Amino acid sequence: MYQTTTEIDYRTGNASDAYAAERCRLDVYAPAGVDGFATVVWFHGGGLNSGSRHVPEGFKEQGFSVVSVDYRLSPRAMAPAYIDDAAAAVAWTFHHIAEYGGNPQRIVVAGASAGAYLASLITLDPRWLATYGVDVRSIAGLISLTGQMITHFTVRQERGLSPFCAQSDDLAPFYHVRADAPPVLLVTGDRELELFGRYEENAYFQRMMKLAGHTSVELIELPGLDHGAVESAAVPHAVRFMRDHFSRLP
Repeated sequence: MYQTTTEIDYRTGNASDAYAAERCRLDVYAPAGVDGFATVVWFHGGGLNSGSRHVPEGFKEQGFSVVSVDYRLSPRAMAPAYIDDAAAAVAWTFHHIAEYGGNPQRIVVAGASAGAYLASLITLDPRWLATYGVDVRSIAGLISLTGQMITHFTVRQERGLSPFCAQSDDLAPFYHVRADAPPVLLVTGDRELELFGRYEENAYFQRMMKLAGHTSVELIELPGLDHGAVESAAVPHAVRFMRDHFSRLP
C-alpha cells in the first residue's frame, strides 16, 4: 500500500513571491508502514519552460518512494532560479524523508529531459546542495533520461544564444565531471531522432566520466525512439537501476 502527501512547500520565505509559492511544491509517494526504503527525487521535463510534477507510471509500487517536484519556469524565472529550486527540493528530501519512513542514505536524483538536466547538475556540482547544508556525496545515484549535458538550451536562449551554440560553462553538467560521483544511468533516444545531438552529449559525458576515473556510468540508446518517447520507455531501465543498486528494496 502506498500513500501520497501532496502540495508540500519545500522552500521557506515564499510569502513575498507568489510565483515561488505556487511552483515550489512537491508530492511524496511512499510505501505505507515500511521503514528504510529508497527514494527517487523526480524532476519533470518540459524544456525548463513548461511541465508539471507527476509520478511516472512505471515507478509506482516498486518498493521505493518518489518525491515528485515542481520548480519555477522560464521566462517567469531565469537561470539559476530553477536550478536552486531543484537543490532546495533535494535538500528537503534529505532533511525530511525519514519522517515518511525513508532512508536518507538511499536517495537517487532523477529526471527526464529538462528534469534530467537539473538532476545531473545538482548531483555533479557540489555548490547547489551545499547552500542547504547537504553534502553532494550523500546522493546515492543519478538517473538521467534524455538529459542535456551541455548548458541547457533554455539557459542559452535566456542569454540570447542560438540552440546550435554548444556552450558548456558552469551551468553544464559536463563542466563538473567527478570520479567520486554516485552511480549514473544515462538513457537517450535514437541518435538520429533525438534533439540537437542529445545522444552524442551523453556519450561524450560518459566517456569523460570514465576517463576521470568514475567506474559506474551506463549509457543506453533506445533505437527507433525520438525524444518524446524516451521517458516511458526508459522507466523500466530506471527501475532496474534501482534494484541493482538497492537490492534490499522493501
